[in-house]
Amino acid sequence: MLVPTSDIPHLRKTETGQQLIVNGRPFLSLAGELQNSSMTSAEYMDTVWQKLVDTHINTVLGCVTWEDIEPVEDEFNFAALDKVILGARKHRLHLVLLWFGSYKNGISTYVPPWVKTNTKRFPRAKLRKAGGVLQTGDVLSIFHGEGCKADTKAFSRLLAHIKEVDGAHSTVVMVQVENETGLLGDSRDGSAAAEKRFLAPVPEDLVQFLAKDWEALHVDLKGNLDHFKTRDSPRGTWEQVFGKSPHTDELFMAYHYAKYLDQVAAAGKKEYPIPFYTNVWQNFVGEDGDNNFPVVVGGGGHPGDYPSGGGTSNVLDIWQQFAPSLDFIAPDVYLDDYATACRKYRHRSQPLFIPEQRRDEYGVRRIWVAYGSFQAIGVSPFGIDTLDPATNPFTKHYGLLDSVSQIVLDAQTRPNASVGFFFDELAADGSDPSHPVIKHWNGYEITIERCFVFGKAGPGVGIVVHLGGGKFLLIGWGFQVRARSLSPTSSFTGFLRFEEKIVANKETGELRTLRVLNGDETRNGIFAMMPNEEPDYGGFPICVTIPARTMIAELEVYSVDEADDV
Repeated sequence: MLVPTSDIPHLRKTETGQQLIVNGRPFLSLAGELQNSSMTSAEYMDTVWQKLVDTHINTVLGCVTWEDIEPVEDEFNFAALDKVILGARKHRLHLVLLWFGSYKNGISTYVPPWVKTNTKRFPRAKLRKAGGVLQTGDVLSIFHGEGCKADTKAFSRLLAHIKEVDGAHSTVVMVQVENETGLLGDSRDGSAAAEKRFLAPVPEDLVQFLAKDWEALHVDLKGNLDHFKTRDSPRGTWEQVFGKSPHTDELFMAYHYAKYLDQVAAAGKKEYPIPFYTNVWQNFVGEDGDNNFPVVVGGGGHPGDYPSGGGTSNVLDIWQQFAPSLDFIAPDVYLDDYATACRKYRHRSQPLFIPEQRRDEYGVRRIWVAYGSFQAIGVSPFGIDTLDPATNPFTKHYGLLDSVSQIVLDAQTRPNASVGFFFDELAADGSDPSHPVIKHWNGYEITIERCFVFGKAGPGVGIVVHLGGGKFLLIGWGFQVRARSLSPTSSFTGFLRFEEKIVANKETGELRTLRVLNGDETRNGIFAMMPNEEPDYGGFPICVTIPARTMIAELEVYSVDEADDV
């Protein structure tokens, strides 16, 4: 079936990056990832679809495994997948298929039995242990061609089938190629084939890329290239060019993993060129960490504690250059500082998509930063199918984002048009772990801070969109906005109009005014309040803080100049 490329899901460049286009329109993915094996059963998924709809999810991430579709070599079976696609389509949900092929979480447990049991044809990586012992890893070595060749064949058959059954429907909007690729247990493969490559001259295409593109390289990569930078003619083995270090091992693995995945992805693109990406298990130790968990919990610290060679920020450029068939590299953000991860993975203006993240209140508050400040095409909490909509923290947040999705999409195309933010729960000692957000727009300093209450202040989230001039759209709850003119001759800044809005047309983003707010709702013109649903009055007998209702409001501010102030 011939499907015009412009009609299938694709990425479209904007002034700020790229947006996902589905059925000819920009699409804001409010996603959720299933537990690992959920999508292997259409019967199980029939118990899940409506829960996802009720959570306001519009995109479901779920696996397609190599062992399931090709249990016997060259015998493909897509019956279970077809039922899942039909189930999603029936519920008007889109899918991102996760290809668990050669690699899943740094190992190879999803390869078919005929691959697992034939280690002569599909050799394993060797992990270097104390005393020179080489331990066989539960992972295919990337330094032998048969594994990549077999994976490539299976993946291309999968994409050809998706085109055949879904090309006219766009239920499937993206595909993830492998899952958290890299080597666990060692910084590099110690097998004979890997050692031969490691002792050979560093490939010229890598040397040339690093030298010519030096200024554009990510700072995290440059930090590991001191030895390379000091050499006048960086030629030789990997250790001669880059020095002896676990990060040299990591760079070696990243280059070859990127080449491996690019070969797989390129074959799939020839069959059905919808957006492809791969996800990354992060190194959470160091300044990027956002937790007190021990290293052993999430993997972090040194290459091999986390999958060595995966697309972490210190080798992200390598993946972007040598896996061009992947449209972007996506971070899984559990234990890292969320905003920092977002910023790092917008490198080279690639689109931001977070395929895995925390599913709790702490995690959901942070998605507003991804959508509002970093133009995310989507975020996806992991394990979404084992939560009920009534108690799932994402239900409320996705519900509001769904209603204003067209507004958010429009703001994402305009440089510096919006900012996303969150305010966490106050600490046990009453201290505030969150800081105000300050933005400068059109001659005004806009301060976004936790909403005032007489009692205990609650958490808050939201996006503020600059509509032009002195107009701003406020979306969310638990915050307030103050404005100050930046003009040196301004003697006063105030509110012209503060209106509670309601969505009139979700498809166009049209809003209409529900109430005109003033007085208590602005603390008599001091700040525009977007309260929580149940603000704490702290025993104060006058209810001056109204509960949140639509959680959408438009604010217009003005300034008085000294020359006019007579």
